[in-house]
Amino acid sequence: MTLEAITEQFGKTAAKAPSLGKSIKFVFDQGIVHIDLTGEQAQVTNDDKEADCVITTSIETLDGIRKGDINAMSAVMTGKVKIKGDMGLAMKLPSLIS
Repeated sequence: MTLEAITEQFGKTAAKAPSLGKSIKFVFDQGIVHIDLTGEQAQVTNDDKEADCVITTSIETLDGIRKGDINAMSAVMTGKVKIKGDMGLAMKLPSLIS
């Protein structure tokens, strides 16, 4: 999966998400995906902006989590996924990225 494909997928799922008044940034080796859920309509870009929750991982790991091949909690515990900031927002991610 490419950064462009992830950005497009997040755009589709985030469009259905309610406004949470917060933003999330995914940092991958290939680039950044920023999901802004502060307005009435979600904005998904590849801009490196400030965010309430920053998740650093690889596209491969994220894809494995989305497919159910990798357990998200195990990925965090083993350092394959690093989370900074709002943990409550991070817990809402499954509904935003699936």
